Amino acid sequence: MPEAGRPSGGARSAPPTSETTGTPPPGDGAHPLHAADESAIPPPGDGPRPPHAADAAATPPPADSDAIPRSAGTATTPAEKATYGSLFRVREFRAVFAAHVLSLLGTVVAGLALPVLIYQHTSSPLLTALTFALGFLPNAVGGVALAPVADRFAARRVLVACDLFSAAGVALMLLPHAHVALLLALRAAVAFVQPLFTGVRAASLGAILPGQDAFVLGRSLIRVVAQSAQIVGNAATGLLLVVVTPRTALVLTVAGFLGSALLLRAGTRLRPPLARAAARTTAGTRRLLADRKVRALLLLCWLPPTFAVVPEALAAPYADGLGAGPAGVGLLLAAGPVGSVVGELAVGTLLRPAARERLVLPLASVLLLPLLVFLLHPALPLALAALCLSGMGMGYTLGLDRWFFDAAPEELRGRALTVMTAGLMSAQGLGMAAGGVLAEFLPAHLAIVLTGAVGTVCVAVNARNVRRLLRGSDRPVGSRRAEAAQSVVRSDRPC
Repeated sequence: MPEAGRPSGGARSAPPTSETTGTPPPGDGAHPLHAADESAIPPPGDGPRPPHAADAAATPPPADSDAIPRSAGTATTPAEKATYGSLFRVREFRAVFAAHVLSLLGTVVAGLALPVLIYQHTSSPLLTALTFALGFLPNAVGGVALAPVADRFAARRVLVACDLFSAAGVALMLLPHAHVALLLALRAAVAFVQPLFTGVRAASLGAILPGQDAFVLGRSLIRVVAQSAQIVGNAATGLLLVVVTPRTALVLTVAGFLGSALLLRAGTRLRPPLARAAARTTAGTRRLLADRKVRALLLLCWLPPTFAVVPEALAAPYADGLGAGPAGVGLLLAAGPVGSVVGELAVGTLLRPAARERLVLPLASVLLLPLLVFLLHPALPLALAALCLSGMGMGYTLGLDRWFFDAAPEELRGRALTVMTAGLMSAQGLGMAAGGVLAEFLPAHLAIVLTGAVGTVCVAVNARNVRRLLRGSDRPVGSRRAEAAQSVVRSDRPC
């Protein structure tokens, strides 16, 4: 299942959203950055991690008859640099990453093959468009309905069950003479479980990866792969459908989900559910959303992508106005995701954790400003540059991931990330729909300009609220004190 994504072009996941095996045992969810507290509170992982190598070596692995032991050298230690490359030294993350690639490729193939199949059967543009929409509309309902499941059951079991459910749903699409209504219902059912899968996988990275910085980079890498798959995958699927039928392509989707389930089952550990028995109620979601800091961070995750997808919704009419044709539409759809990939990789590779956090609010506040260039009704090269620059601002999500991880109660973390994923995808769908309505009354370029202006104001107001709430917490917002505290715990952070 892919990381939370945009309805077209790619996923602008913020702490959103995608992209697995278990979650840390219940405990204190707060991770203040003061040096004295940091030494007392272990980073997310497989339980407490003593600061001294000798103690760590003496600490026995968790008792789990179904667990896969970690051999020496399979994980980074708190003293090592957290980089994208170091993530692959963790055996479980390698399995999660490979499973993500398989299920993501399957999802991309199905996302194009099924609409083509339905159009061949019905010749109806409306039903074809509805097929695309049903890949995203059920996310809001699924995220709310399934959020309590995220913390009640072992993460590996939830993830494997979601993959098997998705494989079964796509397999039923292959039934001979399947009615269009059945195909649409199955499409909606597969999309219904997507927020649960993505949220549980995101939360479980905290147990798999050693330290919060590794968790942030792991989330970032999952998003980068999802974006890249959307950019390349649609074109590759289009070429695939030239040589095979849509039904044959759907067989590849089934294989992708089954391969993902097998990798997660064989390559990851079985950890206990995250939630305590007392927290296993629907009241957990209400408790989560009652927290003002959590609500403000969720809005910071959802608002920028909601406005940023509008140019994609209007890519076809804008390209038509320029006389750029289908090639221009494709380039306009790809520009934002390309910028997002570049921005995330640059922020994750070049900046220290404290620097990423200092950039969260500035980047989020200005990333929609490049859309104001469309007031000039720019030619294709300048329009592409503006969209790419706007996409690069999505690098703010790395620091936001860290804030959200700290703000969400540990026993509700899987639920929190499931709600985040569902809200992100639903908000982007609403943003695209709103952009289309706006373009009914304004030229496409003016609709994009209005989106950039209104979005910038909304994000700036929310950013101010986030700054105020975090200043009142025990966590400095990207301060020198925060960076000094991190350097005490991990003296060789990557720069």
